[in-house]
Amino acid sequence: MVFESIVNPEKAESHPLRMFLLGMFYSTIGVLLSLWIFYQWSSLVMVFLTVLASVPLVYNTLRFEEEKDKEIYDEKLLLKQHGRALFFLLMLFIGFVIGFSLWYLVLPESTVKHAFNAQITTIEAINSPVGRVISLSTFMKIFSNNMRVLFFCVFFAFFYGAGAIFILAWNASIIGTALGNFIRQKLAELASNLGFVSAGAYLHVFSLGLLRYMTHGIFEILGYFIGGLAGGIISVAVIRHDFGTKEFNHIIADSLDLVILAILILFIAALIEVYITPLIV
Repeated sequence: MVFESIVNPEKAESHPLRMFLLGMFYSTIGVLLSLWIFYQWSSLVMVFLTVLASVPLVYNTLRFEEEKDKEIYDEKLLLKQHGRALFFLLMLFIGFVIGFSLWYLVLPESTVKHAFNAQITTIEAINSPVGRVISLSTFMKIFSNNMRVLFFCVFFAFFYGAGAIFILAWNASIIGTALGNFIRQKLAELASNLGFVSAGAYLHVFSLGLLRYMTHGIFEILGYFIGGLAGGIISVAVIRHDFGTKEFNHIIADSLDLVILAILILFIAALIEVYITPLIV
């Protein structure tokens, strides 16, 4: 398929920042095609199309990382090698977020409400804990939610191979919607108070929005990608029938290390979301 020929894991690791542009491209194609062909269900179809474009790269990455597990037995070196894949996948995700948020900003308000309807409804239902009273219960609620998403990432990656990318693309659309809405509200406040909005104001508000949502979001998504990578590596190993071999046992041990690392990162993400993010207004 065309998307499979655009980039492969080796190229992605060599030029990770290009994945940011690729993420914006995939999300843009998803938004435009969903509005053009599947307007009534565009808020969900845009995520599906974004995922569909990303699956070849993600699946090939899982296979590539599983091969590393069979060849490298030094755990520190192995984690470093996995880190290269995680970095370009993180760039891909950030590209998704920026792509979705930009279309949220430039589309007419009536179209936005329809195109991002599922995302807006989800955000309202969640009633984001950002801004609530800081407490241990708030932290535990956020951390438990992070763990639930991590479980689904590992589950989807294990049973569906590259399936974890759906959870991550959906989260990207949620963050992109929240970011776009935050920027629109701040620009409206500036326009109301000052009577106009300069290019500098746009840049300031966009930067503030990114800082607010990505300060903890980067850690969350990194944790989810690590969990998805762990589940996917095991899935590929099972498909290849490596049961009982030394390589398979090493893959299981490496995957458990990745899951533990993901939990630690999500713990840090929850701390940041509760105690730091509310200070960014």
